[in-house]
Parts: sequence; structure tokens; C-alpha cells
Amino acid sequence: MSGLVGLLLVSVSVGLSNFAGSIGIGLTGIDGPTRLKVGVVFGLFEALMPIVGLLIGQAVAGYFGHLAKYVGSAILILTGAYTIWQGRRVPDKGPEGPPDNRRLIVTAIALSIDNLAVGFALAVYRINIVLAAATMGVISVALSLVGLELGSRLGSRIEEWSEELGGAVLILVGIALAVGLIG
Repeated sequence: MSGLVGLLLVSVSVGLSNFAGSIGIGLTGIDGPTRLKVGVVFGLFEALMPIVGLLIGQAVAGYFGHLAKYVGSAILILTGAYTIWQGRRVPDKGPEGPPDNRRLIVTAIALSIDNLAVGFALAVYRINIVLAAATMGVISVALSLVGLELGSRLGSRIEEWSEELGGAVLILVGIALAVGLIG
């Protein structure tokens, strides 16, 4: 039972970065189907990364485990900076609309790369990896959808600055991930 509680806590913890990142994406004013797509992509990567981590193996965990959060942080910060640059480059263009698939996948990878280390830990603690991946995926989808809705509601009030604010949120998530406040 305590393994299940631990799994739920870890799933919420790693899902919080998706929640925060989803707020930034939601600020750009995306529609319902795109929200679902973002939530599913984020959840899929949250579920797959621990499996990838498990497959890579424990030996690599000692070397790469401590770097994972920094790689993810750097990608988030760069994505956020790019989003701000795009928002400043074309003033008064309104919401960007749905994120392109490449940017969505890069963001999903950045938000879930720390789950590689979770996969290493799951191998050590002998938690069922399929159960863990499913739990992380479902919680991540739920948190992402809540974050997208929150971002969308904020975005309708501050639409003029939505790109810049969305980029700033991604940068803050990257910094928080790097210093250990989330993830």
C-alpha cells in the first residue's frame, strides 16, 4: 500500500511541471481539441519516459540521473525564450493558435525528461512499471488539462501579452525544475 501512495505522490510531483507548462500554453488561446491533444501528448511522454529510463538501466542512472533535470530545464528555458521572441517579433498578431507538433513534442520531452530518473528508481524499488507509467500518464493528462484551462481563462483577460507570459511561465518552470522546486 505504501508503494502505491508513493507512486501517486511521485506521479503528482512529476505532473506538476506539466501543469505549469500547460498554463503557459493555455495562455495562447487554444481550442478544445488542441487542449486534449496537448494533454494526451504530455501524458504520453510522462508515461513513456519512466519506461525508457528503466530500459536504459541503472548503470546510466548514476551518471545521467543528476543531469536530467538540467537538460529538461535548459530545453524549457530555451522554448520559453523562443516563445517570448516570437511574441515580440510580430506585435498585435493576437493568439498564435495551436502549437505546431514539433514545438509540442519538444516541450513534452523537456517537461518529462526528469522521468528517466524516475524509471531508474522504479527498477530499484520493484514497482510495476506498467502501473507506474499508466498512473503517471493519467495524472499528467488531468493536470495538463487543468493547467490549459487555467491558462486559457487568464489568456482571455491578458491576450495582448499572452505569448510573452506563456514564454515567461515556461522559463520559470525550467528554473524551478533546475533548482528542485518541482519535478
